[in-house]
Amino acid sequence: MGEPSLGTPPSERPLEDRLDSWKEIAAYLKRDVTTVQRWEKREGMPVHRHVHDKGGSVYALTEELDGWIRSRSSRVDEPEKKPEAEMPPAAPSDHGAVAARRSRLWFGLAAVLCLCLAAAAWLVYQHRTTVTVEPKIRSLAVLPLRNLSGDPAQEYLADGITEALIGRLSNIHDLRVISHTSVMRYKNPQLSIPEIARTLGVDAVVEGSVMKEGDRIRVTAQLIRGATDQHFWSETYDREMRDALTLESELALSIAKKVEVTITGKEHQRISSSGSVAPEVYESYLKGRFALGQGNRAGFEQSIHHFEDTINRDATFAPAYLGLAEAYTGLGTVFAGVPPEATRPKVTSFARKALEFDPGLVEAHVVLANVLQQEWHWTEAEAEYRRALELGPNNADAHARFAVWLQCQGRSDEAVAWIQRARALDPVGVSGASVAWILFQAHRYDDAIRESRSALASQPDNANTLFYLGFALIANNQAANAVPVMEKAVSLSKGSPAAMGVLIRAYAHAGRRSDAMRLLAELKRRSKEGYIPTGAFVNAYLGLGDNEQAFYWLEQAYREQSNILQFLKTHPYFDPIRGDRRFAELVRRVGLG
Repeated sequence: MGEPSLGTPPSERPLEDRLDSWKEIAAYLKRDVTTVQRWEKREGMPVHRHVHDKGGSVYALTEELDGWIRSRSSRVDEPEKKPEAEMPPAAPSDHGAVAARRSRLWFGLAAVLCLCLAAAAWLVYQHRTTVTVEPKIRSLAVLPLRNLSGDPAQEYLADGITEALIGRLSNIHDLRVISHTSVMRYKNPQLSIPEIARTLGVDAVVEGSVMKEGDRIRVTAQLIRGATDQHFWSETYDREMRDALTLESELALSIAKKVEVTITGKEHQRISSSGSVAPEVYESYLKGRFALGQGNRAGFEQSIHHFEDTINRDATFAPAYLGLAEAYTGLGTVFAGVPPEATRPKVTSFARKALEFDPGLVEAHVVLANVLQQEWHWTEAEAEYRRALELGPNNADAHARFAVWLQCQGRSDEAVAWIQRARALDPVGVSGASVAWILFQAHRYDDAIRESRSALASQPDNANTLFYLGFALIANNQAANAVPVMEKAVSLSKGSPAAMGVLIRAYAHAGRRSDAMRLLAELKRRSKEGYIPTGAFVNAYLGLGDNEQAFYWLEQAYREQSNILQFLKTHPYFDPIRGDRRFAELVRRVGLG
């Protein structure tokens, strides 16, 4: 505590010069009581005490306080242990200087406060930025681009550019892209973007539109995060029709850049390959792709007309040759019913021609591999599949077809693994029927039935899925259940001989032999009028238990190079005759011995 000043005793000073409580002292100094009490204790501010019966009280003299304040202010740069906001005020006699110092003090405090707030805001921003970093995009679906021309006849253009964009993006190893077949069901979606993304199992979705006016084309596209429906990129491309390939290339590269995916030099080269193409050439080609997408015999035949027209206009346009190879592949399926000798040589020729002009065309390698497999060139087929997988590591169709090749070799576990990998790449495009067929060949009938029924829940009138479900039900000793399934498959496929052959087996195993024989007679009658796949008779006679007739038709199947002979090593329907030496010899002749 400070000592009393000399002269008049403190207690006898005029009342107006004396402050008689901590509250009055604090008010005089314009501070709070706690502050002035601390100054008295720590810095010797002069405060006096009365001692009396009730304990004690304090008082201070204004003259002494003014002197103490002047003395305190004169200490050069003496640090204050508490915040500067608690500095005592200057004595009233130095009011101007103190006011200036106080102004500088408050200005400094304001500056420090602003800096603190800015730092706090930056830290909060950094924290939020760290917390809200969006996950990396590793999978993508390009929804069908909308036709904004107002002319339904221009649908082929929007669909064609959609497919081309998917094809370019599929070249990127680090980006899984859903197939064109899968996304086409969302052409007029009733679902939200997050729902579509969840169904397809993708991180992001591309949607947009196409408009053609005269010789110009405009494409608008935008990227949307699947989980949040956040639109985080959009762009419009306006080009002449002859630069459509360049437009597709620029759009694909922009999307790849925006999703921040790593692209190798070779991948960049594949995506950016463009050049000019005459508008009439490109439009003819896109019309062919549109017809091919119908997936039936009429569509296949119509697409051939457009692809041939494309080649007549530009004999070096590789995609048109691929289109022809795919069309003839479709005609060679059991439901289309065109003889192998009328389709396979053309498939081989057109696929090789496409690769001559574009060796990196993944789909051409897949188509060529498939036809080589059908003709029992097993080693060459494997090489083409592996080349396709090297060029398009995320191509689901290449994975699915290679799974079939593995199944033909009797490598069932590997085949199941590959078809499951294909489905992971494209959950919708790799159909339940494709998975069910591999499971059936692996003798996993319950799993095959489950897969088929699951697929039919969303597409109850898919003849192909019904066909494979019937196979599995019969093998699983559920022939009675297989009968209505196969009857529906026959009806939907407009009397497909292949479906009829399996229905004959279902009738026979369900105890309806008379129905089986009636249908067999119809099959024989139709064979006199046109081509009937030999596999239909093989299935029919094996189902009836007539092994001698079955071997006769197996020999015919060998001459035809029937599709059914690819599966000699694993097909469950061949199990009853595997011990026959004739069967073992047939396996050897097909190259699977």
